This record gives sequence, C-alpha cells and structure tokens, in this order.
Amino acid sequence: MTAAPDTASKTTAPERSLNQRMDALQRANDIRSRRAQLKKDLKAGRVSIHQLLADPPEYVETAKVFDMLLAVPKYGRVKVNKVLTTCRISPSKTIGGLSERQRNELVESLKR
Repeated sequence: MTAAPDTASKTTAPERSLNQRMDALQRANDIRSRRAQLKKDLKAGRVSIHQLLADPPEYVETAKVFDMLLAVPKYGRVKVNKVLTTCRISPSKTIGGLSERQRNELVESLKR
C-alpha cells in the first residue's frame, strides 16, 4: 500500500515578476493610505458611517467592519461588539462580505 503524497505542504504561490510585485505593493500602499484618510474623516465627522456601509468604495470592501466602526466617534470596543452581536455579524466580517440583511440591519442599528 502506497501513501498518498502530501501535496498541501508542497504547494507554493506562483512566481511573480518584479513588476507584478511592485504593482501589488503600490496598490496595497494606496489602499492603506486611503483607508487611513477615511478613518480620519470618520473621526472628524466629514464622512457618514451610514453612507459608507450603504455604498462602500472599492478600497474599503476588504476592510473589517469592526475596524471601521471603531473609527466612529463615541464607538469603542464594547459598543462595537454589542452592535455586531445584535446584528448577528462576526467581528471578522469584511464590509464587502456583508449580506444585504446584515448591511441594512447594521445601518438601522447605528442610526438609533
């Protein structure tokens, strides 16, 4: 009887050219910069969390809902956890990964 080869430990990411890596790095840096600015705007009240959740820009889709809510004034870890629990949303959920029900329930909960 022969053992099956362990393919899981031998798979690697495909090789990328220097240009591809540099493009990916530039894109990631751009997304981080835009998210940092968005968090500052949320803290200052220049951007509404309701609008952000209802129609998120592309660079926010992979951000965690928990992290974006923490940037809202008067929302700390306890209140954010309570809101997410009430809306039945996992703290690890991304903004782009929210279902329509979760998105609508979260916006309504934050308006109260």
